Amino acid sequence: MTVSKTILITGGAQRVGLHCARRLVEDGYRVIITCRTLRPEWRDQPLSGIDVMLADFSTIAGIEDFLIRLRQQAPTLRAIIHNASLWLDDHQGAEAMSQMFMVHVQAPFLINRAAEVLLDPHQVTDIIHLTDHVAQRGSKKHMAYCASKAALENLTLSFAAQLAPGVKVNSVAPALIMFNTDDDEEYRRKTLAKSALGIEPGPEVVYQSIRYLMDNTYITGTSLTLNGGRHLK
Repeated sequence: MTVSKTILITGGAQRVGLHCARRLVEDGYRVIITCRTLRPEWRDQPLSGIDVMLADFSTIAGIEDFLIRLRQQAPTLRAIIHNASLWLDDHQGAEAMSQMFMVHVQAPFLINRAAEVLLDPHQVTDIIHLTDHVAQRGSKKHMAYCASKAALENLTLSFAAQLAPGVKVNSVAPALIMFNTDDDEEYRRKTLAKSALGIEPGPEVVYQSIRYLMDNTYITGTSLTLNGGRHLK
């Protein structure tokens, strides 16, 4: 019996998603990432060990088209990591809410519904949702984003119950992981002060969380909080 060594990471073209993809390749996995457009730098520096699939998660038709192509490209998967994310402000209105629910909720829902044919039945497999620490607290400034990530947290519980024992379903709920290059010093100072540890940890901590969830045989339906002790402040 041959077990699958392929992992899907949605939204893996940059930052945390791409770092985790590269680390999993180092661990011996074949990794498929999704993105909306190909990045120009990949022409000169191809992604070693990583296959790229273009995907549009903004419509149901786009998600269903992706699933058809995924089944053709990867007969079975060891894990599905839902990292695709969209950050829009509340002042952008109802369309912003709709778009974020498509990416954060509808796409994971439809992809997970196909788990029976996507995931390798010959081994225990994993679905991991990348949510957000703010989903557990609420947000006065980003209600739509927060609500969509909270819905993804809830899907963790539902799919964990439905797909056990063959599939473990968990989430990682990070707070600050890494700053953007254009974040000013004042913003950085205020953000670091929100956590007990007061550091910018970098994407390696997300990879470590993913490996913990994949390697642990006795955890499902759980949200792994990755916030540097924000709840202590």
